[in-house]
Amino acid sequence: MYFNGICFITDRTYSALPLSDMVKRVLDAGVTFIQYREKGKTRRVICEEAAGIRELTRSYDAVFVVNDHADIALAVEADGVHLGQDDLPLKEARKIMGKRIVGISTHSLEQAKEAEAGGADYIGFGPIFQTTTKDAGAPKGIDILKTIKQNVSIPVVAIGGIGIETVSEVMAAGADCVAVATAVCRGDIADNARTFVQILQNIRRR
Repeated sequence: MYFNGICFITDRTYSALPLSDMVKRVLDAGVTFIQYREKGKTRRVICEEAAGIRELTRSYDAVFVVNDHADIALAVEADGVHLGQDDLPLKEARKIMGKRIVGISTHSLEQAKEAEAGGADYIGFGPIFQTTTKDAGAPKGIDILKTIKQNVSIPVVAIGGIGIETVSEVMAAGADCVAVATAVCRGDIADNARTFVQILQNIRRR
């Protein structure tokens, strides 16, 4: 199941690599869940880039979700969309996406419960630790992650400041998946991704 591992969120802050090269290196490392996130480009460019990633992920049999834009996700035949709390309401996104994946970011137990009741397929929860990738508020910590897992039955993707040194702790707290961006993109992308994959494989073996 694609939740049982790593979700790579595209981030070009720390890498000059073309987007397709970045994603391909991560896929080659064994990551099977890609989320395309782009805040600073036009919707036309976002659609074009998303279409390119869709073709790439399809060739690897990897799951692909588009951040924020349900219409673009549907247009490029992505597997799903990931929403923020200020994006299209979950109910309306479901009308657009049908049976495709709809995930949503949550930052509290109340939001997590609302997401499950509203029909989300999974929730992103965080930030677990301090993060510079986006302004997502104060770190929530491991204990709240455990509480979330005890109170919702849909998969929980932990996000926010998760690195190679903390991923085992986050998974031990019950996360079904970890979402990473900076920890993969800063430095050698292929090597970082392989390290994450290896850690997760070791955890599953145990």
